[in-house]
Amino acid sequence: MSSLPFDPIEEASRQWSAHWGDEATPAMGAVTSIMRVQQILLARLNGLLEPLGLTFARYEALMILFYSRRGALPLGKMGVRLQVHRTAITNIVDRLERDGLVVRVAHERDRRTTLAEITPEGRRRARRATKVLNRERFGTAPLGDADLTELSELLRGVRVHAGDFAAD
Repeated sequence: MSSLPFDPIEEASRQWSAHWGDEATPAMGAVTSIMRVQQILLARLNGLLEPLGLTFARYEALMILFYSRRGALPLGKMGVRLQVHRTAITNIVDRLERDGLVVRVAHERDRRTTLAEITPEGRRRARRATKVLNRERFGTAPLGDADLTELSELLRGVRVHAGDFAAD
């Protein structure tokens, strides 16, 4: 994809302001920028993880299991923690299982619950992927640590307001 000779979000903001007024223009510009950066970051992350047979969604699922006390969690709990729909977590775990990175096991006390459990190969792959992502700073170039910390703090309020978690 080639670069445009102008900033399309800046142009969209100009058009928005001309047609709808200035009141919501900063919000439209910010949201459009966030959505575009999300696309950029996801493409970068998936590109970094592709040689390891992972996508960022599968990496996140592996890491939740990697950090869990027993290396296993109910699929429903994984979906809640990843903030994805039940069908999405099922598809993610299906692929991880096909690749030998997790196995499904029955819950020891609740017959209705299935757990996803990380395999030794899943742990190895998670470590390798994390080394790649850390080395590449999760694809966040050109932002530095101070920028990233400020950005996280700015966006935290939106997440609290949406009910992702209870604020301090």
